[in-house]
Amino acid sequence: MKEPISITAISSISSLGNSLEEIWNSYLNDNHYLSQVNIGKQSVWGSILPNKVKSEIENLRQSDTKYKDLDDSALFAIYTARNAVDAAGWSGNTDFGINIGSSRGATSLFEKYHEEFLREGKSSTLSSPTTTLGNISSWVAHDLKSKGPDISHSITCSTALHALLNGVAWIQSGMTDKFLIGGSEAPLTPFTIAQMQALKIYSKSVDKYPCKALDLKKKQNTMVLGEGSAMACLEKGEKQNAVALIEGIGYATEPLEHNVSISTDARCFQQSMKMALGDLNPDEVDAIVMHAPGTVKGDLSEFKAIEKVFCNKTPFLTTNKWKVGHTFGASGMLSVEMAILMLHHQQVIKVPSIAYNTIPKTIQRVLINAVGFGGNAVSVLLRKPNL
Repeated sequence: MKEPISITAISSISSLGNSLEEIWNSYLNDNHYLSQVNIGKQSVWGSILPNKVKSEIENLRQSDTKYKDLDDSALFAIYTARNAVDAAGWSGNTDFGINIGSSRGATSLFEKYHEEFLREGKSSTLSSPTTTLGNISSWVAHDLKSKGPDISHSITCSTALHALLNGVAWIQSGMTDKFLIGGSEAPLTPFTIAQMQALKIYSKSVDKYPCKALDLKKKQNTMVLGEGSAMACLEKGEKQNAVALIEGIGYATEPLEHNVSISTDARCFQQSMKMALGDLNPDEVDAIVMHAPGTVKGDLSEFKAIEKVFCNKTPFLTTNKWKVGHTFGASGMLSVEMAILMLHHQQVIKVPSIAYNTIPKTIQRVLINAVGFGGNAVSVLLRKPNL
C-alpha cells in the first residue's frame, strides 16, 4: 500500500447487538447467540437480530413510504450506514463513495415475488427494482444523499472484504478521499437454508455449541446462517480519529475442481495472506480472525494455509462464527469489527473449542481472512493507531 488508510468508524447489527459496547460485552462471555428459528416448514439453527434491533428496523421501514417495500438487506444497510457516517463525523458531507455488497441480495423479496409469479403467472411492479443487487448501495446513497460513486457486488462470503479492497483502490487512485464500505445480508429464508442443506454443510448439532467453527476435531459440518450488516468509513492517511489503520491488503483466486471446492491447504489464502503481509515479518502479527465457517474442510484448509505462511510461530487464532453464525456477505466486515475491538481493548476473544497455549500480551496487528464460493480469498492487515 502507498500509505495507511484509516478506518474512522465501524457500525454493525447482528445477534450480538447494535452498539460497539454491547457487541464487545457479547464477545466477552462464552455464550453463543444462535437459536432455533422457524424457517418455512422447518426449525433450524439461525442467528437473528435482537428484538430491539428488529423494532428499530421496522421503525425505519415505516419512516418513509419508499422504504416500505424494501428487503431487509437494504434496510439493514441503511441503518448501519447512518450509524457509521454519524460516528465518523461525515454527517452533512456528501462527498464520499459507497461500496456495499451482499452475497444474496434481496433474498426474501425475491422468493416472495417468484412464488407470486408461479402462483399467478405475473409479477409485481416493484419486483425488479427492489431485488436487483445494486438496490442496496443505491438506497444507501439515496438515504445519505451522497454524490460519489455507489457500487454493489457479490463475491459470496468474501463480499464485504472485497468492498474494502475497492474502497482502498479508489482512495489510493486519488479519485476520492473517503469511502463507505461494507456488506449486508438477510439470508434466513426457506430457499437459502435449503441450498445450504443441499450442500450438506448446515448444522444439525445438538451439542452446546451448534456451530463448531475452528474446532478442527469435528466430524460433521456445522455452518449456521445469521442475519446482519456492517459498515466502515475509510479515509486517506492516518487520521486522529482512526479506530484502526489498514496496513496491508491481499487477494487471490485459485482454480476450482468443482463449484464449491477449496484446496486442502487453501492456496488462495496462502497467497492473499502473503500479499497482505508484504515485507512485514509474519512474527509481528499478533492475531488472525479466521473465516472458519464451521465446515470440516473449510476450517482445516484455512488452518493449514496459516501454518504454511507463519511456519513456526502461529499467531493467536480466533473466529466469531461459533457465536454469531455466518452472515455471508456481511461476515468479513463483522470480522473486521471484532479485530478493531480487540485492538482497542487489548484483549483477545477465545473460541471455546480451542485449548490456547499462549495469549498475546499486547495486540498491535490483526489479520482478517474471508473467502467465498469460487476460492475468492481476501486478507486484510489492521494495525493499532499511533495515539
